[in-house]
Amino acid sequence: MLPETSSQESLLPSNSEKVVQLLESFNTGDTAPIAYINPEKYVQHNLGVADGLEGFGAIMSNVPPQGFSAKVHRTFSDGEYVVAHTEYDFFGPKAGFDVFRFENGLIVEHWDNLTAVTPSNPSGHTQFDGVTKVSNLEKTDANKALVSGFLDAVLLQGQTDKITSYINPRKYIQHNSAVADGLEGFGDAMKYFAENGLVMEYTKVHQVLGQGNFVLAMSEGKFGKGDHVAFYDLFRVEDGLIVEHWDVIQPIPTKSEWKNQNGKF
Repeated sequence: MLPETSSQESLLPSNSEKVVQLLESFNTGDTAPIAYINPEKYVQHNLGVADGLEGFGAIMSNVPPQGFSAKVHRTFSDGEYVVAHTEYDFFGPKAGFDVFRFENGLIVEHWDNLTAVTPSNPSGHTQFDGVTKVSNLEKTDANKALVSGFLDAVLLQGQTDKITSYINPRKYIQHNSAVADGLEGFGDAMKYFAENGLVMEYTKVHQVLGQGNFVLAMSEGKFGKGDHVAFYDLFRVEDGLIVEHWDVIQPIPTKSEWKNQNGKF
């Protein structure tokens, strides 16, 4: 028997559950979760996909013989937004972050960042392993503020001397395939970039979303030989410091190649 406080509404899937069902429908072919997308208002920020349900449908109509697959490794919500960190087989193995915005229980907007799956990094971590459980919900605002401070001071202003105010040097776990754990790994990567005339420049932070111990930053800048890119960085915060990091860096195509006019951010 259900408790008296239960209601039919409480049995409905949460927005996070709707996102998982939608993404995992790639595995099953179930079309029912498409009903979670508002057919009258679906703004697409993947610049390789046309706007609206028509764009979504065009992608699904070009499924390769082996199909698509998706495995959601971690997800969290921030108000009307849901973030998913997903392992795809989508025209090849991909690591991706998806951000969905809901209105009245339906998806009305979508952003993502995708990159090829790569080998484990020098410390043996993949793009997907690590902590998955959302915890410390009462620290959401403080953790978002910490990450925002790190982005501003260290990544935008280049104040690397302040890095230990934001990152735990003894616990920092790195999932970028080219960077080892700890601040030493971060420093080695920056040294390599400098010695080879490469850049990693953050120019604007567009969005910071978080729940509990997880915070996602969606940023814009330059990478490598100066390519215009989107940086999606997922941080895990513990005891007031960043202790784990996953990321996806994706080039932003020139506007002439866009299939919608909504922009990457």
